[in-house]
Amino acid sequence: MCTARHEMAELVKVPIVHFGARRSSQYRYIHRDCVVELVSSNLAVLWSRLVTTIPVSYAGAVPHGDCKLQIVIIGLLLVAVAPGVAAANPAPSSKLYVANSAGNDIHIIDTVTNRVIHRVEVGPQPHGLVATASGNSIFVTIENTKGEEGELLWFDPIADIVTRRMNVGPRPNQLACTPDGKLAYVPCDDASWWVVDTIKGEVITKIATGGRPHNTLSSPDGKRMYLGPKGSYHVMIADTQSHRLLGEIPLSDAPRPIAISRDEKRLYANVDTLIGFEVADVPSRKVIHRVEAEVPAELLRTASRSHGIGLTPDEKELWMCDVFHDRTYVFDLTIEPPRQVASIKMRGGGYWICFSPDGKLCYISERIGNTVAVIDIATRTTIARIAVGEVPKRVLVVTPSGSAAVSSR
Repeated sequence: MCTARHEMAELVKVPIVHFGARRSSQYRYIHRDCVVELVSSNLAVLWSRLVTTIPVSYAGAVPHGDCKLQIVIIGLLLVAVAPGVAAANPAPSSKLYVANSAGNDIHIIDTVTNRVIHRVEVGPQPHGLVATASGNSIFVTIENTKGEEGELLWFDPIADIVTRRMNVGPRPNQLACTPDGKLAYVPCDDASWWVVDTIKGEVITKIATGGRPHNTLSSPDGKRMYLGPKGSYHVMIADTQSHRLLGEIPLSDAPRPIAISRDEKRLYANVDTLIGFEVADVPSRKVIHRVEAEVPAELLRTASRSHGIGLTPDEKELWMCDVFHDRTYVFDLTIEPPRQVASIKMRGGGYWICFSPDGKLCYISERIGNTVAVIDIATRTTIARIAVGEVPKRVLVVTPSGSAAVSSR
């Protein structure tokens, strides 16, 4: 193997192949005329059988001197020599990310096995989670409640590592990004939205909102952002080209989590003082329905609130959390006004909701129980309960496509 010292400009970034993975998450920098070392433990026993030596022609390298590049020949040789190796450690097609808001970490769960596969320390009080439409980049907000500044993190869901971080305003909450991930709107506790260019890693502007900026959503096409500030009685709308406020949707009380339909015609909002949600017509910017949940009579003496709302992928149902009554309610959205059709018992204060892309499973964080409940949507039964970190709140299912993640310069 060539051991000569080389300048960085002469090095090539080469992926270390892990069989069964859709994409390598590890890399080595080597000189273009040197040899790739096999470091994947899955292949160590096959090295002598599967390696062939050929002239350098990989990653733009040009043959030079007598150096050769040893390349692992995969495909048919793998099948013939070592059946089953490719499936030994398959990469999950979808993963569930859980932000533990009273800790310093994120738990990552394989959605096939319902087992924790990674725990990643990211910083004090991770709060918001959002992914790009491709699923190849995640953005995380770090609240850092004891400090004067919070942070915005870039997170690679293929390698499951933080790739960049930058300071933002105090105590950032649930952020949103445009589908392409080039812009992030970060609600901070200085009464403003921080608008970040995620390619350059720079703040473009701050939009004054008043109140306590909290939950943010992007429109499906990325042209508008919706913000629910605590302490106010409306959801605000901003244009992502001009970064100016377009207007607002008045509500009966302070908004909590919000959801929006794919056609952007309906907005659904949990609001304070209501166990239920309000439905707004977005084009007219008016509330058209106030929907109260049917709370079991024996629970009515216990004070509670709604926090956690989501639409199933087919948008036929809305699911929402009744925190201190330990209930999740299901509503039929195919009729007007929406009608409650189910009540599901929780264990430890359901707080945030997301769904599997195929619409078969619902994931609900239980912040008091430090768990995530996995619910079969068809039967509305809990099929798993997964222990995670301290006070889990935001949950997010991500299915990386394997292309390049969003990165800043």
